[in-house]
Amino acid sequence: MNKILLQRWLTPVICSALFAGSVSAATKWDMPTPYGDGVHHTKNVRMFADDVKSATNGELEITVHSGASLFKHPQIHRAVRSGQVNIGELFMGLLGNDDPIFKADNIPFLASDFDSAKKLWKASRPHVEKRLQKDGLKLLYAVPWPPQGFYTKNPVSSVKDFWGGKMRAYSPTTSRLAVLLGSSPTTVQTPEIPQAFSTGIIDAMVTSPSTGVSSQAWDFVGHYTDTQAWIPKNMVIVNARAFKRLPASVQDAVMAAAAKAEARGWEMAVSETQEKTDMLKEKGMQVSSPTDQFKAELKEIGAVMGKEWADEAGAEGAEILKAMQ
Repeated sequence: MNKILLQRWLTPVICSALFAGSVSAATKWDMPTPYGDGVHHTKNVRMFADDVKSATNGELEITVHSGASLFKHPQIHRAVRSGQVNIGELFMGLLGNDDPIFKADNIPFLASDFDSAKKLWKASRPHVEKRLQKDGLKLLYAVPWPPQGFYTKNPVSSVKDFWGGKMRAYSPTTSRLAVLLGSSPTTVQTPEIPQAFSTGIIDAMVTSPSTGVSSQAWDFVGHYTDTQAWIPKNMVIVNARAFKRLPASVQDAVMAAAAKAEARGWEMAVSETQEKTDMLKEKGMQVSSPTDQFKAELKEIGAVMGKEWADEAGAEGAEILKAMQ
């Protein structure tokens, strides 16, 4: 074969090899999240993944696995830490047993409106990031839920209405709250809520309007007491080693997309609160404000939990509480 023919034969082969190499060079991450596609957190996560893919020209592709389809909620933190997956979303308060700093946004009535919640996040974020670093993790962003309220089969006028009941717990803080309300805490993950109510495993829960709608709470309870007790957050974390292996330009793109997702997510949470509360009403649920008695009793419980948290969190907790004054 002469040189000209050889060159003509090799050129498409080389180009094809180069193209195949560029395709295989793309980094692909699986991202578990415990919530369904209708929840604003999941919508925001999907937009974040799209932003990353676009900003990196496909160098990093994140595949979102919603509804606890890849890992159940309690497993996501360990999965990211161990490198089973490189990125994931979880409820921050779920790690409260690992370190009290993760429970800062679960203290009743410490921050029950979005302005206060932003102030609390600004004060607690450096401590959260520092704690995650110990586990080889990096915080990308955090987004709040709507304020928390109580879902019950019957109207609630005081703490006595919870005595002897079984309340859903999804974090150490909600377990403690159930005990202080006189109920038995029962761990139930979001996808399992309808079945837990229908089978009598639980008869009450405290959660956001978002979770109430996504679990179709009107099918198993008739009352929502809008206490606006606290505004917890989800956080998106990444395995620090996996992040460092990314090219610098891709790292920058991920952090820019994360900042965009956090700002967008907070705005989504505000509109989500009104939208989903209205939907609960439209579906026939009785949505009411807490009675003066119940509100006073909840504040007493909040004071107890706040003191317990401050004692547990030590100097870091004191610093955060001081910033909230």
